[in-house]
Amino acid sequence: MPAADLPPPRPHVADAKAALRVQLRARRSRRPDAAGAAFARGGWALAAGQDAVALYASTGDEPDTWELLARLHAAGVRVMLPVLAGRRHPDWAWYAGPDALRPGWHGILEPTTAPLGAGALASVSVVFCSALAATPAGDRLGGGGGWYDRALAHASGALVAALCFDEEVLPTLPTDPWDRRVDVVLTDRRTLRTATSGPE
Repeated sequence: MPAADLPPPRPHVADAKAALRVQLRARRSRRPDAAGAAFARGGWALAAGQDAVALYASTGDEPDTWELLARLHAAGVRVMLPVLAGRRHPDWAWYAGPDALRPGWHGILEPTTAPLGAGALASVSVVFCSALAATPAGDRLGGGGGWYDRALAHASGALVAALCFDEEVLPTLPTDPWDRRVDVVLTDRRTLRTATSGPE
């Protein structure tokens, strides 16, 4: 299935996903904090020593990625962030520090550096992606719209890690055939290698 041409969700799966997103977002809104230090530790363990990784600029009640971003940048790891102006079509740009960010789609901060195109994701070795929930098998529930499903088609062998809170690791999730599994589920309490990642 071409990354830019995902079919519409099946109605019963779409309804199940939508209902679950409402529950998960309500739960997140009641969390006391976004566990930035815990995600920075876990993310650093996956990304330390890599030349380049892809991350996302967290917002609202998402797992906090800002401490991880600062640590990677300070260590000289190149970090690619999403460019969301044309939300349906994935794009990326290199992070050049907190002063080189601007509000993009829905106010999400994105780099002011030159866009690199969707294919640039092939140049990184670790991709951290957002998630509302995930399973130990590697299924991931995103925010809807399929942005990461399209983006990950260009990951080219990178280790893909979904960030969510530990209580959002669920036994099963409603899925569509084009939903892309992840290799690692990174929570504020643990790092789970999924069946997708294969033997270590």
